Amino acid sequence: MSGIVEVFHARFTEHAYPSHTHDAWTLLVLDEGVVRYDLDRREHGALPPFVTLLPPHVPHDGRSVRPEGFRKRVLYLDRALLDDGLVGAAVDAPSLRDAALRREVHQLHNLLARPHELFEAQSRLALIRERLLGHLRPRLGDPPVRRDSGVARRLRDLLDGSVPRGLSLDEAAQALNAHPAHLVRAFRREYGLPPHQYLIGRRLDLARRLLLAGHRPAEAAAMAGFYDQSHLTRHLIRMVGTAPGRYARGLAPETVTGTGRAESRALPPVYPSRRAND
Repeated sequence: MSGIVEVFHARFTEHAYPSHTHDAWTLLVLDEGVVRYDLDRREHGALPPFVTLLPPHVPHDGRSVRPEGFRKRVLYLDRALLDDGLVGAAVDAPSLRDAALRREVHQLHNLLARPHELFEAQSRLALIRERLLGHLRPRLGDPPVRRDSGVARRLRDLLDGSVPRGLSLDEAAQALNAHPAHLVRAFRREYGLPPHQYLIGRRLDLARRLLLAGHRPAEAAAMAGFYDQSHLTRHLIRMVGTAPGRYARGLAPETVTGTGRAESRALPPVYPSRRAND
């Protein structure tokens, strides 16, 4: 995926890293254990609540503090993702205590194991970049919140026209001549959810209509733009609590009557409705 050079998951017990450098930014989270490391000849520690950001071309090493070792997940980020002028700030404060950032990094690792979730992965990477910039740049006061309804509506129209085919965040940014992070931020501010979630909702609406029209789950998944039937199943269960086959038969969750018969029910759209002046 653009912006990520490598993904690395590992568990170490006795291994200790000698001093070395990387060509990329190193974004590390620990799931277990504690790591002590020297960065530019200054000692630091990495712990599970923190996100650790190590800049490119700055020497660092690493060793476990505890005998049971440590388990880590690493994203090596393309140097172009963050400006080289931020290296000094990262050297001074490589440990970031930011629960929201850590959640985004965790989600991105999960998404990278599912290549059919490219749009969401790109959206989360854009948000991670924004949070990293917030930590690395000098705090000159929070800028005023600027609503950009125009670009949000244009992105929504683009998504509406790309439901089965799909598109990447990079493609949307190029088409709308906007930065990916700005698109995600503007869309979420305008409609209350990120663009990848909106697109999934539109696909679910289409898949549900196809299922009720008699299409088999695998056919409905492909026609609605899902990677495969299991991809549709996972999102449909998350949204309405029912697998595609059961939904197609009109068996929604929690609709059993006192006589034991299951009843179908209409389910509302899972995407924002258009405004009157759109």
